[in-house]
Amino acid sequence: MTKRLCRSLGRGHTSLVTVEIERKFLLAQLPSAVSSDVGERLRQGYVAVDGDVNVRVRIVGRAATLTVKAGGGMARTEVEVAITTSQAEALWAHTVGRRIDKARYRIPLGVEGLTAEVDKYFDALAGLVVVEVEFPTIAAAAAFQPPDWFGSEVTDDPKWSNAALASTGRPVT
Repeated sequence: MTKRLCRSLGRGHTSLVTVEIERKFLLAQLPSAVSSDVGERLRQGYVAVDGDVNVRVRIVGRAATLTVKAGGGMARTEVEVAITTSQAEALWAHTVGRRIDKARYRIPLGVEGLTAEVDKYFDALAGLVVVEVEFPTIAAAAAFQPPDWFGSEVTDDPKWSNAALASTGRPVT
């Protein structure tokens, strides 16, 4: 993620504006680290989705964020703000029909400090497993050679975005 601006919003809240540079793949096979039960459980729901702009609330344990993402493909604008779990739960009620429940596993790739984030989905998306890698620059993302255990790349296919998965389900392949 490339940091652009960090603004104080008062009362200890800050907004981090970044350009998220990320590639996403469907997994060909599960790495052994994913077969364990040590993944971090994430609930995320979309308060609003309008084309390539979405507003997401994410709850991870006792932490929560409100995130706005704009754009598509490998590089997107992202603004993320920490919110209380009470605020997140209040917004959660407005995400019916646009929710994802998943476990995230972080696997170091041993390449320039990169980490694979493997997401294993539940509920309506059960059986779907994807892997995402964030990069410091577009050049680093373009030069990245995925390991053999990565599957087909879906970075540029908007049907595989989390907002689309939450709203319309798994695309037919």
